[in-house]
Amino acid sequence: MKLLLALLGVVVVLATSPDPPEELGTAALLSSVEEAKRLVDTAYKQTRERIKQRLQSGTVSPSDLLAYFKQPVAGTRTASRTADYLHVALSLLERHLRLVQPGPFNVTDLLTPTQMEVLSKASGCAFEDVGVKCEFRNKYRTITGRCNNRRNPTLGASNRALARWLPAEYEDGFSLPYGWTAGRRRHGFSLPLARAVSNQIIRFPNNRITADRGRALMFMQWGQFIDHDLDLSPDTPARITFSSGIDCEKSCAQLPPCFPIKIPPNDPRISNQNDCIPFFRSSPACPNRRKVVREQINALTSFLDASMVYGSEDALAARLRNQSNQLGLLAVNTRFRDSGRSLLPFDNLSDDPCLLTNRALRIPCFLAGDTRASETPKLAAMHTLFVREHNRLATELRRLNPSWTGERLYQEARKILGAMVQIITYRDYLPRVLGPSRAQRTLGKYQGYRSSVDPRIANVFTLAFRFGHTMIQPFMVRLDSRFRPTGSNAQVPLSTVFFATWRIVNEGGIDSILRGLMATPAKLNQQSEMLVDELRERLFRQIRRIGLDLGALNMQRSRDHGLPGYNAWRRFCGLSQPRNLAQLSRVLRNRELARKFLALYGTPDNIDIWIGAIAEPLVRGGRVGPLLACLFENQFKRVRDGDRFWWQNRRVFTRQQRRALKRISLSRIICDNTGITSVPRDIFKANSFPRNFVSCNCIPSLNLAAWRSR
Repeated sequence: MKLLLALLGVVVVLATSPDPPEELGTAALLSSVEEAKRLVDTAYKQTRERIKQRLQSGTVSPSDLLAYFKQPVAGTRTASRTADYLHVALSLLERHLRLVQPGPFNVTDLLTPTQMEVLSKASGCAFEDVGVKCEFRNKYRTITGRCNNRRNPTLGASNRALARWLPAEYEDGFSLPYGWTAGRRRHGFSLPLARAVSNQIIRFPNNRITADRGRALMFMQWGQFIDHDLDLSPDTPARITFSSGIDCEKSCAQLPPCFPIKIPPNDPRISNQNDCIPFFRSSPACPNRRKVVREQINALTSFLDASMVYGSEDALAARLRNQSNQLGLLAVNTRFRDSGRSLLPFDNLSDDPCLLTNRALRIPCFLAGDTRASETPKLAAMHTLFVREHNRLATELRRLNPSWTGERLYQEARKILGAMVQIITYRDYLPRVLGPSRAQRTLGKYQGYRSSVDPRIANVFTLAFRFGHTMIQPFMVRLDSRFRPTGSNAQVPLSTVFFATWRIVNEGGIDSILRGLMATPAKLNQQSEMLVDELRERLFRQIRRIGLDLGALNMQRSRDHGLPGYNAWRRFCGLSQPRNLAQLSRVLRNRELARKFLALYGTPDNIDIWIGAIAEPLVRGGRVGPLLACLFENQFKRVRDGDRFWWQNRRVFTRQQRRALKRISLSRIICDNTGITSVPRDIFKANSFPRNFVSCNCIPSLNLAAWRSR
């Protein structure tokens, strides 16, 4: 009522003037923000209480599990809440103004810069960058990524908006995703349901999986590991509609922030067409005050800085350190060991979903620099490996430099570990993604740091880099010291290992998992075999209301983020833009697949970026098509050239240190931190034991003598 009264003056102005009003009453603007705060805070609180209740009662659903690990925390949660205040306030203003403003309009077009400033300040968005100060003499990265770029201290920092390489495309021009309004057309055609595309393009019999003869599962796993170093666009903390308090896990209501995936007729798994796969919009970021278009937040730093090990917020980084001594170490598990070696520490969640995957053993989730570390044992094994490597480096540095403080030991070990991640990614991984000759040509030699380069992760990259989903095998493989299957648990269906931390603690640690990653081929992405059903039909099967579909989730997410369609990105990359069946058939080299796409989408312009990009034939020597190759080259050049702390920058390491770092390898890190004694020289290649394996004695070690203080 208060908001309606405040808007009466606005109604009069709008009714008497065809032009945007010069003065939207300040009282109305402030009232909209106060009402938005009430709605958002209520939705956040009720969501938290309902998830807690379901966790305690053991009735959580797959989307609850997914939501738990994609919830924004700490500073990200604060930034998300502030942005939600602003966006909900704008939607309230729009709803009331539609009573007096005929025809379509964008509420932001009715706001002057001064009025947007009022909303920005009242919501808290205006104060995000207040008080950012940089210590220019600091030779170490900040945890948050701030001050990497001295001219623009928040560029690439955590909890900022993802970059846009092309303008966002929303149904209403600034926020609502395409597919929101029934019958609304895009480029002259209605968008197909994401689940329908999954059923008709992605679905294939599981017994027809083709192994990749050129890539190991470790290739896939490294891609996920570094993706969790670069980007996380968390879901909104609200699982309840802002306007009416409806629980979107139990309802298929399509009200902000809920954007459920509808079920098409004759679905092969879900018979109830009135059901849906729950889906929640990504957390918004506070918009640029000059252009109010919904952007998504990146909770991580945009730099390849091993933030999945150390965190992207200061409070988390402090929790991850061993505070019981001054040795520069990371914290490890105090309850369990892995054949005498460290495991990740447990998190102290009040209601821990990992406990539900084995109610008898009650093993909690792990604590790591990225909240998704417990997603699978394979991912947790990589996190464990690099925590051990940090502690090994810190211990060796202390032996060489007894006078160093714990803080310096931590920072120097962190700096070396970050360089390792960069080297493995650019020297070993990306050439196998792009093809060696193309990677050499497009990424080129490092030419030095350039402060004019924007290193931020692009919104489209967060979807494009999910190409790795096509390489996942439908099982987790564990091998013994002679690389043989380890009994009945040697090959575990993927759908039963999500968030199952007990499988590391109680089923033999990480060595057998790492052997499985090294000696098992990845799945080959083919147009007839894109995504296994363990991910398409049985995602989080162990706890379900309705199993999730990863392919449909990816396509719905691209719409949620306002990403342009397939041809817009082809144009961005200087590639042809197919317009008809003949042209799309030539691009895909597959007339039947092109026919399916056009039957669903009507035009190649509308094809969702993820499915269109992974459907392209692979470039020579690589594992992506031309469109993905272009997007990855663009992103990884920016990440490297716009990073002041890049390992090859002459001000970061000495010449002797850079020479020593060139000898590192992922194989050597495994040798130094596990009981594994045989490894491949080329760890991302498809390797079979014993033919492609050598003794750890044959793998060069990192000589830390160059770090001895004079």
